[in-house]
Amino acid sequence: MSPVSDSSNRVIPGPQEPEEKTYHPSDGLFTDAHVPDFDAYLALYKKSTEEPEEFWADVAQEFYWKKPPSGQMLQFNFDVNKGNIYIKFMEGAKTNICYNVLDRNVHERNLGEKVAYYWEGNSPNHHQTITYNQLLRNVCRCANALKLLGVKKGDRVAIYLPMIPELVYTMLACARIGAVHSIVFAGFSSESLCERIMDAQCNILVTADGVYRGDKLINLKKTASEALERCKERYVPVCCSPKIMTKLLSRVCVCVGVLQTPWDESCDIWWADLMDGVSDECEPEWMDSEDPLFILYTSGSTGKPKGVVHTVTGYMLYTSLTFKYVFDYHHDDVYWCTADIGWITGHSYITYGPLANGATSVLFEGVPVYPHVGRLWEIIEKYGVSKFYTAPTAIRLLMKYGREPLYDLSSLRVLGTVGEPINPEAWLWYYDVVGQQRCPVIDTFWQTETTCPFFGVQPAVLNEHGEELEGEAEGYLVFRKPWPGIMRGVYGNQERFESTYFRKFPGFYVTGDGCRRDKDGYYWITGRIDDMLNVSGHLLSTAEVEAALTEHPSVAEAAVVSRPHAVKGECLYCFVTLKDHKEFNRTLMEELKRKGQREKIGPIATPDFIQNAPGLPKTRSGKIMRRVLRQIARNEKDLGDLSTLADPKVVEVLFSQRWEAAA
Repeated sequence: MSPVSDSSNRVIPGPQEPEEKTYHPSDGLFTDAHVPDFDAYLALYKKSTEEPEEFWADVAQEFYWKKPPSGQMLQFNFDVNKGNIYIKFMEGAKTNICYNVLDRNVHERNLGEKVAYYWEGNSPNHHQTITYNQLLRNVCRCANALKLLGVKKGDRVAIYLPMIPELVYTMLACARIGAVHSIVFAGFSSESLCERIMDAQCNILVTADGVYRGDKLINLKKTASEALERCKERYVPVCCSPKIMTKLLSRVCVCVGVLQTPWDESCDIWWADLMDGVSDECEPEWMDSEDPLFILYTSGSTGKPKGVVHTVTGYMLYTSLTFKYVFDYHHDDVYWCTADIGWITGHSYITYGPLANGATSVLFEGVPVYPHVGRLWEIIEKYGVSKFYTAPTAIRLLMKYGREPLYDLSSLRVLGTVGEPINPEAWLWYYDVVGQQRCPVIDTFWQTETTCPFFGVQPAVLNEHGEELEGEAEGYLVFRKPWPGIMRGVYGNQERFESTYFRKFPGFYVTGDGCRRDKDGYYWITGRIDDMLNVSGHLLSTAEVEAALTEHPSVAEAAVVSRPHAVKGECLYCFVTLKDHKEFNRTLMEELKRKGQREKIGPIATPDFIQNAPGLPKTRSGKIMRRVLRQIARNEKDLGDLSTLADPKVVEVLFSQRWEAAA
């Protein structure tokens, strides 16, 4: 943005032109760092791209192999014109990721008595210390329990649990016996849970009776039961396992005797009853490198979530390596990632990556401001956290409570951010106040599909015509080649996998993000190039939200765009066109928020603004111009070229009624 002048002719910098300043890590961080300087990083990166076979063979030596890797490390095709897209890494080698993150640490590295997790519950009064020995025993018991229920290699297990130790036990138990876990964030609605269970053809659902988030009690079992009822209504034997509704595990969590838990004796089983008397030893299932490890759903631009598939070896090696180097992990560190395991960040950097390195982590069930606004800082002081990884949303939330956290944060050495771009104000507060001007801030970009772009990743910038841009440039962010931790497909839908990520620019993986490469060669993510929104780090598709809104009997059409939000980063601004003779009022808005979002998708998709739209700006071909709607939502009057609009007057009407949008 260009500078502007005020009435006294002084030059005032535009809001996107902050003073440039370089922040260097403190000298003490270099002495024992795995990558002590940029030259050392470049050497590792060069080897990962120019000598990938040798690079990954070296990494693989740190792990246990029932059948060692041999032959070609990485095989792939990224060009749809040359046949089906595929990625294969160390195909034919056999191992087990659960064995590598637990048994290896206990029996080969003598870390059995080391703390694996400090669990902090929603209330500060609820906490637990779990060693690697205890973690291994509990995972084996859970694995044996799943086998008693008939779960075997290749079966899909849905997990709908809060951030409690049983979530880690269950996902690792699945990995141990070769079952494919599909974790669903415990804030999603019954409809979202049902949709994921059906798509993955899960035959077991593991859930809890309830959970407190702050002072709010949430009945998870009720939601889970509603989801299974929806599954029964839509059950099609041709596409789903006949066992889909046969078993439901339920674990009594914090509120025993408080919840009126829906119960079906024919399929519901209490966790404690199932675990009673089960052996704490379980031989692992030895898996091929390319066997699936988990399915994790991410929103898609069509509105239907995509089941992203990751496989055993590539994911194991990549999360282990990136955790070690990105956070400069050392064995005396206490590491804390505040994400939920229901998202890819939690899979990679709460469970698999830290455990593969024998790390001690904090596992946090609560929320940042309960029971007080210093809860995160209190936990850092309590456990001496040295590596802290959180979202810009949390940082912006806590900024408003002042610049002096009343706790000792001197243990911190490295800070990280994840989930969405961080704005300069939040970055500076994080650096100055939390890091006390001595901790580097690691700002990470990645996707459910890609894990963290790092070693082996070769980015490029393309224009709309697929031409590669050199030097300073802005365009589509793409990747030339795969690396071990990239997705292997969309579950059950090869066509969607190829059309979403590879068809636009044959020969490249298309991230769906735009980027800018600066004069120094650094890449800056500029935002989604499709119709997606990033709300508090949660990626939502506009189509999914719009579909929920239009289910209301009064709504004829809906369009959803993003609007900047001081805490969430982005929030939902919804335009709704009502059917004839329907009235736009407060009651309708509350119904749309409650029924359309909280029940259909989940609380994260609750609109902040809903505006009555007698008409929507459309091209002559009928396509809604969301660019225009975004500008209306932000009250930006300079709309540019509107020549393709079928009825430009619609824009004037929407601006004139903008004040009616209610938060």
